[in-house]
Amino acid sequence: MPEPVFDIPDPIINGDTADIYFARTVEVLKREGLNPVAAMEVFPSRAGILCGIKEVEALLKRVLPPGSEVWALEEGARMERKEVVLRIKGPYQSYGLYETAYLGMLSHCSGWATAARECVDEARGIPITSFGARHVHPLVAGRLDYASMVGGCTGCSSPQGARLSGSVVAGTMPHALIICFGDTVKATIAFDRHMPPQVSRTSLVDTFKDEREESLRVAGALKGRLQGVRLDTPSERGRVTPDLVKEIRHALDINGFKEVKIFVSGGVDVERIRLFREAGAPVDAYGIGSYISGARPIDFTADIHEVDGKPVAKRGRMIGITPNPRLKRVM
Repeated sequence: MPEPVFDIPDPIINGDTADIYFARTVEVLKREGLNPVAAMEVFPSRAGILCGIKEVEALLKRVLPPGSEVWALEEGARMERKEVVLRIKGPYQSYGLYETAYLGMLSHCSGWATAARECVDEARGIPITSFGARHVHPLVAGRLDYASMVGGCTGCSSPQGARLSGSVVAGTMPHALIICFGDTVKATIAFDRHMPPQVSRTSLVDTFKDEREESLRVAGALKGRLQGVRLDTPSERGRVTPDLVKEIRHALDINGFKEVKIFVSGGVDVERIRLFREAGAPVDAYGIGSYISGARPIDFTADIHEVDGKPVAKRGRMIGITPNPRLKRVM
């Protein structure tokens, strides 16, 4: 994955998104003439996949003065509970305001990346596309998709997420397109006519007719250009099942469409991936939304462990710098 470019918006820099007590802390220190060189260590409440560290670096590069130090685990690294994943050493006033921001970046992104990795591990090599952008606020949709890619997804639906992760945006077609045309075949032919060659010709086949019938209709209409069919059968119609996937695969094969892949979406999570796998359903790819987007954030904690070279810690924590040979200096 290439180096992502994160823009840090003004509301973060000016402290508008920070817990107010950090702004008050910095104000008090300034008025008292105190600006100690403090070493802050950050650790997670549970194990998972670390994500968001690149955005944290972008923030710290904006605010830390020369001579400061930042040590971190790599983006996408597996982290253990209470393992130090980030250490910041510099004048406290330069970064004290931003504790809310960097903890939040790590918390949400690591939760998303960890959920994505759970799906990827269960899928055992079957590609997964992140479809979670519609479940989060649009201002963080790109971060969600980026985190999904860090977690191992092979594609994501938002252009911003694809840009951050250095990938190509992925997607098929919505029910809205088919309903506007009033027919799946007509919609798919129009899609094929107007989309550039690099866009996958994958048709959604559960809108109007039986999935098997629609699959064969669009495969026949595109005459070898159809790359896949997407099954997204809603719960009101019984959802996508392993038997349905097997039925579609058999129908495509015996009618000469062995090259057409089967893409499954609609409420897919780790348990359903396991269900399809254990049933031997020939799924070629999954689209996963809410399991990743709705993942519980991983809590991160920040503690000062050194002030002006003196080892310190709050009660309940070990005094002084916590050794972690996995940390690499990034600033």
